[in-house]
Amino acid sequence: MKSICTVLIAGAMACAISAPAMAAQPAELLLHSFGSDVDGVQPHSSLVEVNGILYGTTTEGGTHSSGSVFTLNPALKKKNETVLYSFCSKAKCADGKLPDASLVAVNGLLYGTTHRGGKYGKGTVFSIDPTTGAEKVLHTFGNGADGAYPVAGLLNTSGTTLYGTTQLGGTGSGTVFEIDAGTGAETVLYSFCGQQNCTDGKYPVASLIAVNGLLYGTTKLGGKGLGTAFSLDPSSGVETVLYSFCSQSKCADGAYPVADLVDVNGTLYGTTYGGGAKKSYGTVFSLNLSSGTEQVLYSFCAQQNCTDGEYPVAGLLNVNGTLFGTTSYGGLYNGGEVFTLDPGTGTMATVYSFCTNLFCTDGGFPEADLLDVSGTLYGTTLGGGLNGYDMGAVFAITNP
Repeated sequence: MKSICTVLIAGAMACAISAPAMAAQPAELLLHSFGSDVDGVQPHSSLVEVNGILYGTTTEGGTHSSGSVFTLNPALKKKNETVLYSFCSKAKCADGKLPDASLVAVNGLLYGTTHRGGKYGKGTVFSIDPTTGAEKVLHTFGNGADGAYPVAGLLNTSGTTLYGTTQLGGTGSGTVFEIDAGTGAETVLYSFCGQQNCTDGKYPVASLIAVNGLLYGTTKLGGKGLGTAFSLDPSSGVETVLYSFCSQSKCADGAYPVADLVDVNGTLYGTTYGGGAKKSYGTVFSLNLSSGTEQVLYSFCAQQNCTDGEYPVAGLLNVNGTLFGTTSYGGLYNGGEVFTLDPGTGTMATVYSFCTNLFCTDGGFPEADLLDVSGTLYGTTLGGGLNGYDMGAVFAITNP
C-alpha cells in the first residue's frame, strides 16, 4: 500500500493509506479522473451547474500546467470532460494562473478568480464564455491597495455586481471587494487588520454569502483568537465581527474557519479546520444572527482512528434541513469523507469514505463544497482517481 502526505493549514502533516474496501457504502460514481493528457489536475473548487452541465476549475494542469476551466456532462459515461481554457497562455501569465476558486454564472458567462498571474502577478478576476471558451481578464490585483491573491469564489446578488475576498493586500491582511462585471471597475469595500492586533480579522479565504442585504464571511486568523465570522455592509463598508474563534479553553469552540458559511432560516452554519472538544481536528458550528451565540454542533475525530472524519475545509450544503459536508482526511480509510449532520440534534453520519478502493482510485481528500442537482450530490476530490494519488477526480453520490 502507498501513502500520501499533505501539509495542513495549521502546519502539521497528515498522511493517508489506501486500503481495500471493507464496508458497504452508498453508491459513488467516478465521473472523471484528472491527470490524463492536459485536462488539469487537483481541483480545489466546487462545481457549478448550468442547464445540466457542470463547470469547475483545476488549480494546476492544463496545457501550460497553470490550471484550467473545465466542463463536464454527467449524462455521458465516457469522454464527458472538456477543457474550456488553460491558464498562463499569455506572456508572463497575464491571463491568470492557478485558479483555486469555484465559478459563478451570470448572464451567460462564467466568472472566477485566479490566485496568481495577471499583470502584477497577484491574481485576477476573469470571465469565460462557456460556448466559445474565450477568456477575459476583468481585473488584475496588486496595483496599489486593491487586494492580492484571491482564493475564494465570487458572489453575485443582482445585476452585474460581483463580491469577493482577497487573502492579502489592502492594508496587508486581505480585503472584501466588489467589481462591476460589465466595466471591470474594482472597489475595495474593507481592508482587514484595520484594528489593533487585527481584532477585525485577518486573511479571508472563504467566499461570501448575502443575507438581508449584508455580506457574511470568515477570516482564517485574527479576532480575539484564531479566526472570525464577520458581516459587512456593502453600502457603508462597515464591518462587524460576529464571533472570534478560539475564545474558549483549548479552542473547544473551533479554530481556523476557512470555509464558506450557509444561511438556514437566520442561523449561519459553517466548519472550522481546527479546534473542537476532541483532538483539535475541526468542528461544525452554528451562529445565531440575532443573539451572536456560537454553538459547536459536532467535533470531529470523536470516533476511534477518526473514522468520523477530520480537518473539514469545505462549507456545508443545506438539503431540506439536513447539512451535508466533506472532511479532507479521516473516514474509514483516512481519505476524507462525505457526511451528514442534523442541525437540531448534532447527530453526524458518514455517507461515504474515500480511498475505499486500493490507491484511492475512487478519489480522495475532498476540499470543495458539494453541489445538489435533483437529489444527486456532485463534488471534486483534490487527489485520487484512476490516474494517481495527486491528480483528483469528479464524483457523484446517488441516494445519499
